[in-house]
Amino acid sequence: MFFLKRNLPTWERAARIIGGLAVGAAVAGGWTTGTVTWVALATAATLVLTAFVGFCPACAMVGRRYLDQ
Repeated sequence: MFFLKRNLPTWERAARIIGGLAVGAAVAGGWTTGTVTWVALATAATLVLTAFVGFCPACAMVGRRYLDQ
Protein backbone atom coordinates (compact mmCIF):
# COMPACT_ATOMS: atom_id res chain seq x y z
CA MET A 1 0.00 0.00 0.00
CA PHE A 2 1.15 3.49 -0.86
CA PHE A 3 1.30 5.64 2.26
CA LEU A 4 2.44 9.24 2.65
CA LYS A 5 3.09 10.56 6.12
CA ARG A 6 1.38 13.90 6.64
CA ASN A 7 3.67 16.89 6.78
CA LEU A 8 1.05 19.67 6.86
CA PRO A 9 -0.62 20.86 10.06
CA THR A 10 -4.39 21.35 10.09
CA TRP A 11 -4.22 25.15 9.98
CA GLU A 12 -2.04 25.04 6.85
CA ARG A 13 -4.32 22.52 5.18
CA ALA A 14 -7.24 24.90 5.74
CA ALA A 15 -5.22 27.83 4.39
CA ARG A 16 -4.32 25.83 1.27
CA ILE A 17 -7.98 25.00 0.61
CA ILE A 18 -8.96 28.65 0.99
CA GLY A 19 -6.09 29.77 -1.23
CA GLY A 20 -6.89 27.18 -3.89
CA LEU A 21 -10.54 28.19 -3.94
CA ALA A 22 -9.56 31.86 -4.18
CA VAL A 23 -7.27 31.23 -7.15
CA GLY A 24 -9.95 29.07 -8.77
CA ALA A 25 -12.50 31.85 -8.27
CA ALA A 26 -10.14 34.34 -9.91
CA VAL A 27 -9.89 32.08 -12.94
CA ALA A 28 -13.65 31.50 -13.04
CA GLY A 29 -14.22 35.25 -12.70
CA GLY A 30 -12.16 35.95 -15.79
CA TRP A 31 -9.34 37.77 -14.02
CA THR A 32 -6.72 35.77 -15.90
CA THR A 33 -6.05 35.23 -19.59
CA GLY A 34 -3.88 33.01 -21.73
CA THR A 35 -1.04 31.07 -20.16
CA VAL A 36 -1.64 32.65 -16.76
CA THR A 37 -5.02 30.90 -16.65
CA TRP A 38 -3.42 27.46 -17.05
CA VAL A 39 -0.74 28.22 -14.47
CA ALA A 40 -3.38 29.48 -12.03
CA LEU A 41 -5.51 26.36 -12.55
CA ALA A 42 -2.50 24.12 -11.91
CA THR A 43 -1.66 26.12 -8.78
CA ALA A 44 -5.23 25.90 -7.47
CA ALA A 45 -5.40 22.16 -8.14
CA THR A 46 -2.04 21.58 -6.42
CA LEU A 47 -3.04 23.59 -3.35
CA VAL A 48 -6.35 21.79 -2.92
CA LEU A 49 -4.90 18.34 -3.62
CA THR A 50 -2.04 18.72 -1.14
CA ALA A 51 -4.49 20.05 1.45
CA PHE A 52 -6.79 17.04 1.14
CA VAL A 53 -3.93 14.54 1.13
CA GLY A 54 -2.04 16.33 3.91
CA PHE A 55 1.29 15.77 2.20
CA CYS A 56 3.36 18.31 0.27
CA PRO A 57 6.24 16.86 -1.80
CA ALA A 58 8.06 20.20 -1.88
CA CYS A 59 7.97 20.42 1.92
CA ALA A 60 9.20 16.83 2.16
CA MET A 61 12.15 17.57 -0.15
CA VAL A 62 13.44 20.22 2.23
CA GLY A 63 12.96 17.95 5.25
CA ARG A 64 9.86 19.48 6.77
CA ARG A 65 7.95 17.15 9.10
CA TYR A 66 4.71 17.49 11.02
CA LEU A 67 4.49 15.45 14.18
CA ASP A 68 1.01 14.58 15.43
CA GLN A 69 0.56 15.44 19.06
